[in-house]
Amino acid sequence: MKSKKLALLLGLILPVLFLTAQPPTRTATAQRPDGAAAPAVTASKDMVKTFSESTKSVTHGVVTIEGKQINYQADAGILVMKNGHGIPTLGMSYVAYFKEGEKDPSKRPITFIYNGGPGSATMWLHMGCWGPQKVNIQDMERSRAPYSTVNNEYSLLDASDLVFIDAPGTGFGEVITKDMGGAGSGSDFFGVDEDGQAFANFIVQFITDYNRWSSPKYLYGESYGTFRSAVVANILQSSKNVSLNGVILLSQLFTYSNMTETTSGNPGTDLPFQLILPSYAATAYYHNKLPNKPSALEPFLREVEQFAISDYALALNKGADLDQATFNSIAQKLHQYTGLPVDYIKKANLRVSGPQFAQRLLGDENEITGRLDSRFSGDAINPLSESAQYDPMNSFIASAFTATLNTYMRNTLKFGDDMTYKTSGNVRPWNFTRRGGFIGFPNVMNDMARAMIYNPNLKVLLTGGYYDLGTPYYEGVWEMKHLPMPNELQKNIQYEYYESGHMIYLHPEALKKHHDTVAKFIKSTY
Repeated sequence: MKSKKLALLLGLILPVLFLTAQPPTRTATAQRPDGAAAPAVTASKDMVKTFSESTKSVTHGVVTIEGKQINYQADAGILVMKNGHGIPTLGMSYVAYFKEGEKDPSKRPITFIYNGGPGSATMWLHMGCWGPQKVNIQDMERSRAPYSTVNNEYSLLDASDLVFIDAPGTGFGEVITKDMGGAGSGSDFFGVDEDGQAFANFIVQFITDYNRWSSPKYLYGESYGTFRSAVVANILQSSKNVSLNGVILLSQLFTYSNMTETTSGNPGTDLPFQLILPSYAATAYYHNKLPNKPSALEPFLREVEQFAISDYALALNKGADLDQATFNSIAQKLHQYTGLPVDYIKKANLRVSGPQFAQRLLGDENEITGRLDSRFSGDAINPLSESAQYDPMNSFIASAFTATLNTYMRNTLKFGDDMTYKTSGNVRPWNFTRRGGFIGFPNVMNDMARAMIYNPNLKVLLTGGYYDLGTPYYEGVWEMKHLPMPNELQKNIQYEYYESGHMIYLHPEALKKHHDTVAKFIKSTY
């Protein structure tokens, strides 16, 4: 696939917003070279001065999780990595939470957490899902100032220590090397393999600096973070000798070819339309657009899933050989499952993309649905447009997350007073070329399969939301069931889905269920 087309896809997966901040009092900590072989590079003098050694601020707090009070230590800082010549190459910002009072902290579970993008900082999972303080929003209500945080009664700190990692070039971190275009160009870190290696190096350095080699270890990624997790799990286990107990995936995407947004440039591929259909059905169910709304959502979705991989798949596979009677029958069935007008479905040749669906479902009201959480809706910028031109979910929540993260980092964690927090980084161009090569679209199904083959004790938990049109839930199921590995390893995969969207934690009931499931998963895997 051409690089220009790939570049257009970079912003499609996770909401990434640009955030500026003010900024910490920092206390220096010892720094060791990461030891990994790397080419000699030069570094900007200003960058080296600012990021010559790792820094952090240490604070303490208390969180009450489902009625249980937990005291914790919070380390907010920059972990600086160096090449084999001892030259700083990359500073990655992080916030780590450690439960206090443990008899042997070195053996407590530890979970490494990150968002996606690529190019998104880990603000969303930190302030919305797992941190001890979370943004004070009420599910689908539009947020407005003054913003605040509240105790997160579903923080994961009861089950595991937590490390929230900002991707290279995001958060308070900086790319330090001067290579291929100047200081901070990111050429060594902005790509599938480059990013995966940076995260693997961070984790190795972190568990060394914090004496956590003996801890049960987990990866938790959302959106492109699931794509990253497959790569990192493979690198850690096969080349770093770091065994993982589990990988937790939220809103999975393992191959870009499964996105309907790619189909206009990749004609002849109909699988994306099959995999997104159950999410269309869930969205139409939620907005009361089904001609005959069933009494319960999940049995209805099982029916749509079966149709998607049977009658619908057979019809699409026939292409121009599809007879008119079957064409009409499938169009009528799609109308029953999606609420879209039959004439619209026929004009689309039975193939409606995610952005088209978001624009059309509520078109009679001149509204669009959210893309990453289709429960949300908003006025259409252009009611005559073919596809939705923004995501209403972002307009509801972005300012609240941005404001609370900036305030919390500086006022509570005492870090960032002289820096800018980048909620999204300039990571383009992103290198999708794999070191081992690949054919067609970027795909990390091999990485996940190899990680599970290499470590047959590795357990995987796949989770997501029914109302996600960006990374449809059934897409994740299909990918996991088609991993190129022995079928007996499928027993190591668990699934759970929620009546929420891409960021399932926006819905309080889903967050509680997700917490209990993930906590149980961790406790059962060490």
